[in-house]
Amino acid sequence: MLTHALQDVLLRLENAARAAQRPVPRLLAVSKTQPATAVAELAACGQRAFGENYVQEAAAKQAQLNALALEWHLIGHLQSNKAREAAVLFDWVQTVDRAKLVQALALHRPADRAPLNVLIQVNIDDESSKHGCRPDEVAALAAAVAGEPRLRLRGLMVIPQPHPDIEQRRGAFRRTRELFEALQHDHPDADTLSMGMSDDCPIAIAEGATMVRVGTALFGSRPAKPHTPDHSHA
Repeated sequence: MLTHALQDVLLRLENAARAAQRPVPRLLAVSKTQPATAVAELAACGQRAFGENYVQEAAAKQAQLNALALEWHLIGHLQSNKAREAAVLFDWVQTVDRAKLVQALALHRPADRAPLNVLIQVNIDDESSKHGCRPDEVAALAAAVAGEPRLRLRGLMVIPQPHPDIEQRRGAFRRTRELFEALQHDHPDADTLSMGMSDDCPIAIAEGATMVRVGTALFGSRPAKPHTPDHSHA
C-alpha cells in the first residue's frame, strides 16, 4: 500500500512542478509517530529522506534501521537541552530559530561527521502559537550558522498559517520565497526552501519550494502520539 502511495505522491509532485514550470522538489517523508516497519517499507521503494518531530522517537527508529543508511531530518521544535542529541542523530535540522540553538548544535556536532545541514525556521505569519524566527531576524541567524564550521546553512523552512482556503496560504509561501532569494544573495550556497505539506504542496511548489514535507498522503492519518514524548515537538 505504501508503495502505491509513494508513487502517487511523486507523480503529484511532478505534475505540480510541470504545471508551474518549476523543478521537481525533493520529497521528505514525514514519519513522525509511524513505526519503523513503515519507514523500512518506504525505504525499500527508494525513499531515503525522513522527517521526525521527536528526538527520542527518532533515536529509537534509527537504532532499528541503522543498516539502511537513511537521511534523517528534525522537523519538530528543538529545545536547547536536546541539541546535543540532535546534533549527533540528525543529518538535517530544519527548525533552527535562535542563536542559542546555533551555538549548541555547532558545539555538539561530531568532528568525524559531515557538517550538520541547517534550515532556519521562519514564523512567516507571525503566529503566537508557532515557533520560528521573525523574517527580520533571518539575516543575523544565517550569518551565525554560516560562521560555524560544523554547520552548513542550506536555506529556510516555513509552516504557514493553516487557512481553510488553501489559496490563502499562497502569500505566505511567496513571502518566504522572497526571503529565500534575499538569503541566497548573501549566501549563494543556500539551496533549500522547505515548504508545503500533503494538502498544499502544489501551491508551495508553484511558489518555489525545493523540498516538501509529506506525511498524511503517504502514511494516512497519524496514529496517537507515542507514550513517552520528549517535549521537543512543534
